[in-house]
Amino acid sequence: METVTLGKSGIRTSRLCIGTGTSGWGGKSNQTGLGLDGLADLLCYAHDRGVRFWDLADQYGSHPHARRALQRLDRRQVVITTKTRGATYAETAADIERFRRELDTEYLDIVLLHCLTEAGWPGRFAGAMDALSEAQARGHVRAVGVSCHNLGAFQTAAVTPWVEIVLARINHAGLNMDAPPAEVIPVMEQMHAAGKGIYGMKVMGCGKLGDDPRRAVEYVMQLSCVDALVLGMMSREEVDENVALVEALEGARGRGSRAEALVQR
Repeated sequence: METVTLGKSGIRTSRLCIGTGTSGWGGKSNQTGLGLDGLADLLCYAHDRGVRFWDLADQYGSHPHARRALQRLDRRQVVITTKTRGATYAETAADIERFRRELDTEYLDIVLLHCLTEAGWPGRFAGAMDALSEAQARGHVRAVGVSCHNLGAFQTAAVTPWVEIVLARINHAGLNMDAPPAEVIPVMEQMHAAGKGIYGMKVMGCGKLGDDPRRAVEYVMQLSCVDALVLGMMSREEVDENVALVEALEGARGRGSRAEALVQR
């Protein structure tokens, strides 16, 4: 599995990220429905297949499952994103400490403000941003950022220096996105140019593009502004299929780059 760097954050991890939030909200998701050991086993299996990037959230209820998995792994080999719905300084500071306890870890790799839906979010979430920045200064958080469910919020993220990592909704059909790809991709390119790390979600359009997964994954992987992509997985078979697909596309892209270099010579 190819290793990538998320923007200028310095965080290096696998290009493929395993998601734990399919139909996730209210403290549960399809993945947490596998049970404590079921999801922990799946995370460990994905890790052994080279998937060292985990996408969690308080709203998915997936912290206990990840903690169980981490007990069997080297913490330094896993990059963990989690997300807070805290809006104030106190709420977010409390979340950070609770997340660290729930995961039994000294640090959280990435913490995102979860599901922003308004262009003016920096004003509303100023306290939360301060709490995350202070946690980052103490070494309790490595990088901070946002996930957006609104084009205005997404555009604001592109021009907000505080944002280091963005979880972006992107797929070739424009399903469950903030706007059509033609509007979203220029904003992502602006983020990328500013050094923000981007990883894509909704790659399969909430399952609606599952009839041609290669096309869906290849579309996102060929975007130079996207560092990594997250796919929700429910079984070892799905892990194997997605790892094989991403590795095959990485190999094809590598061969294409080498061929292009030879032509240029």
